[in-house]
Amino acid sequence: MRQIVLDTETTGLDPKQGHKIIEIGCVELLNRRLSGETFHVYIKPEREIDEAAIEVHGITNESLLDKPIFAEVVDDFLAFVKGAELIIHNAPFDVGFLDAELQALKTSTSCVNDVCTVLDTLKMARAKHPGQKNSLDALCRRYQIDNSHRDLHGALLDAEILAEVYLAMTGGQVSLSLTNNISGFAYAGEAKSEVEEEIKRLSKGRKTLRVIKANQLELDQHGDQLNILSKTSETGCYWIELED
Repeated sequence: MRQIVLDTETTGLDPKQGHKIIEIGCVELLNRRLSGETFHVYIKPEREIDEAAIEVHGITNESLLDKPIFAEVVDDFLAFVKGAELIIHNAPFDVGFLDAELQALKTSTSCVNDVCTVLDTLKMARAKHPGQKNSLDALCRRYQIDNSHRDLHGALLDAEILAEVYLAMTGGQVSLSLTNNISGFAYAGEAKSEVEEEIKRLSKGRKTLRVIKANQLELDQHGDQLNILSKTSETGCYWIELED
């Protein structure tokens, strides 16, 4: 299963008023693992950026003067997302801008849904946590995902954070990795033999290993983590059932 977590930054709030995309950031998930493949580009919008938008993302008109226009990056973008499921927080906003850009070019691809499907994590979060705040920052707090490095919005950074939020929101613990990883998740495509090579086998004549038992504080913290998994996972927490 190939999924692309996507975010954009724009000159303003409404493409119908002529506002444009100025940044696209994408990270790839293969079978719920970060593959390490990304798509990231800044775009010259050929119009002024609203001051309110600059306060959100920090991207200035001057910084985009030497960047390509959308028509120059559209083929690479469509090739990257083709056939995938796009994961977007508040998808109507980003998809609305992307569709407006595509339709302005008058090409055979007039909307995002021509090349991929879309999953809206904001809609998913509202169904899962009704009556609660479901912004990306709120979900990071709820699922204990560190976003302290996020002073301003940025398309690639927000896509990376959303990938972690999505994985936590849809499955709790995602994977364990014994080799190189990004953000704690294993690279896709790791062969079993490659993982096994990282494991150092112990000889039969080894000394008896010491068993260090968890103290009460560690047991309490472990219990807290199990409770979090139980609340955030649709299927509950198997370890709590075993202990009961």
